[in-house]
Amino acid sequence: MQQTWLYTLSSVVAVSLVSFAGLVSLAANPLRMQQIVFLLVSLAVGAMFGDAFIHLLPQAFRSTEHPVATSLSVLSGLLLFFLLEKFLLWRHEHTPHDEGCVHPAGYMNLVSDALHNLIDGVLIASSYLVSVPIGVATTVAVLLHEIPQEIGDFGVLLHSGFRPVKALWLNFLCATFGIGGAVLTLVAGSGMRSLPEVLVPLTAGGFIYIAGSDLVPELHKEREPLKSLFQLLAIGLGVGLMLLLILLE
Repeated sequence: MQQTWLYTLSSVVAVSLVSFAGLVSLAANPLRMQQIVFLLVSLAVGAMFGDAFIHLLPQAFRSTEHPVATSLSVLSGLLLFFLLEKFLLWRHEHTPHDEGCVHPAGYMNLVSDALHNLIDGVLIASSYLVSVPIGVATTVAVLLHEIPQEIGDFGVLLHSGFRPVKALWLNFLCATFGIGGAVLTLVAGSGMRSLPEVLVPLTAGGFIYIAGSDLVPELHKEREPLKSLFQLLAIGLGVGLMLLLILLE
């Protein structure tokens, strides 16, 4: 059991450190950074849609005997993030505005990312409880999955108004939810293994809502044909990366 703890915690810490993928962006020229944020947001759209439709939804429906209930959970995720955005927009309108004002989409992205990382932690720990090889394979899949996701998330936070350093640390804070999920699973054992069945469809609904309702309209503000083409290519890259990960599952 001690070995399982060691392998699991090492794996989730490694996955959490991927959240610093945006660190490369901090070294870039601020003007240059502004020019590529629209590509990072496009990548996030592709990664979110790809993750929801290629990974999360198939996983949710594979692990249930009640597909209608799972569909309702996805819709609940959509409605939950709709209500969250309504609350954040209301709060946004009733608080003093300044230069550091952050768009609600940034906070919603943090919530969905934290939930997603919690699920990853549960999955990694559950895999190590079965065997070390399965745990390692799951960790590799999650690592590759997180790289485009975290880069895209960092771009969304910047686009929403967070300062780069704050965006980086908030991204890392969300990543630590994976550590919490892993520890809870190891402590509770098999009792926590059913948690993904509840959280996966909710997270899928959240990703679909944020990508479709908040990020895609932002992309439509760019009308220049060449930049629109680059947006489409970045979305395709995000979806393609999620599709390639099926080979590791």
